[in-house]
Amino acid sequence: MNIVVNNFNIIEILLVTYLISFVLVFLTKKIAVHVGALDMPNERKVHKKPMPRLGGLAIYASFLFGYMVYGTVTTQMLSILIGSFILVMLGVFDDIKPIRAKVKLIVQIIVAGIVVFYGGLYFREISFLGLKLIFPTWLNEFIAIFFIVGAINAINLIDGLDGLCAGISSIYFLTISVIALILNKMGGLDIILCIIMLGATLGFLTHNFPPAKTFMGDCGSTFLGYMIAVISLLGFKGATFTSLVIPVVILAVPIFDTLFAILRRLLKGQSIAEADKEHFHHQLLKMKYSTVASILIIYAIDITFAAVSILYVLGDNQIAIAIYVVLMILLLFIILRTDILFEHKKKQDARKWFIYLQYLF
Repeated sequence: MNIVVNNFNIIEILLVTYLISFVLVFLTKKIAVHVGALDMPNERKVHKKPMPRLGGLAIYASFLFGYMVYGTVTTQMLSILIGSFILVMLGVFDDIKPIRAKVKLIVQIIVAGIVVFYGGLYFREISFLGLKLIFPTWLNEFIAIFFIVGAINAINLIDGLDGLCAGISSIYFLTISVIALILNKMGGLDIILCIIMLGATLGFLTHNFPPAKTFMGDCGSTFLGYMIAVISLLGFKGATFTSLVIPVVILAVPIFDTLFAILRRLLKGQSIAEADKEHFHHQLLKMKYSTVASILIIYAIDITFAAVSILYVLGDNQIAIAIYVVLMILLLFIILRTDILFEHKKKQDARKWFIYLQYLF
C-alpha cells in the first residue's frame, strides 16, 4: 500500500516501531541465554560480566513489522528483505559461535550483490562537491557493492561500547529524516524505511545505553550498517539526495575509525579482521573519560557533522563544505594525537585538546 508520510504518521511509525523493539528486547535476552549467545568479558572488552547479545533481533523484528504495516511491495524492497534476512541469520550464528572473517565477508558480498543486481540499487551518477561523475554501469555496480560491504563493517567495528552503534545509527536515521522534511520528500521508500529504522533502533538503545543490559550482537550491527547503506542507495536513485557527501559526512566518525583500524593493523602486521582495543572510543576511555562521557563526546561529534549535512542541503553548499573540511582536519588532528595509530609518549595531549574544545564551544 502507498503511504504519504505526514507529521501524524511519522509519530505513529516511530511510536509503534519503538515499542515493538523495546518490548522484544526482553525476549531476545532470554533467547540469548538459552542458546548461549553471550558476550564473555576479556581484556579487550569493556564489560565485566557475560552479556546477552541477540538484541539486534528486536531491531530486525520491529523493522519487519513496520515494513509490513507501512511499506510497499517492490522488487527493490524484496531484494532488501532477502539480503537482510541472510545477513541477520549470519549474525545470529556468529553471535552463538564465531564464524571466520573470510566466510562473513563472502556472505556480505553476496548480500550486496542481491541488492545491486536483483534490486537494481546502485549509483547512476556520483555528485561530489558540485562535480557529476558518470561511470560505466559495471563500475557503478562495483562501487555500490563496495559501499554496502564497507558500511556493514564500519558500523560493526564501532559496536564496542554501550550505546555507541545504536546511537550513531539513530543520529544517521534522524538526520536523513530531517533532510527529507526539508526537501519535502516524505513519501519515498527510503524515508519510510528511515523512520521505521529510527524507531526500532531507539527502542533497543533504551536498553543498550550505559550501563547496557544487553548487546545487539553482530546480527544487529551488521543489519544497521546494511540498512544505512541501502537507504543511502535508495536516496540516490530516488533523488532524495544529490551528493555522495551527505552519508559520508554523517558517518564521519565510523568511517575514520574504520580507515585507521585497517591502517593500524597493516602497520602492525596484523590481519585487518583481527579485533583490538585501539578504536576511537577505546582511546577516550584511555584518557580517563567515563563510558557515558565517551559516548556523549562521539555523539556530539556525529551530531555536528550531521548539522553540516543539513546546512548543505539548505543550499549553503560552500559554507557547509568549508565547515566540513575544517571539522575533518580538526577531528583528524585530535585522533592522531591519541594512540589510535602509534604509541605516544605524552598520552594526555589528546585529552588537553578535548578540554580546550569544551571551553571553546
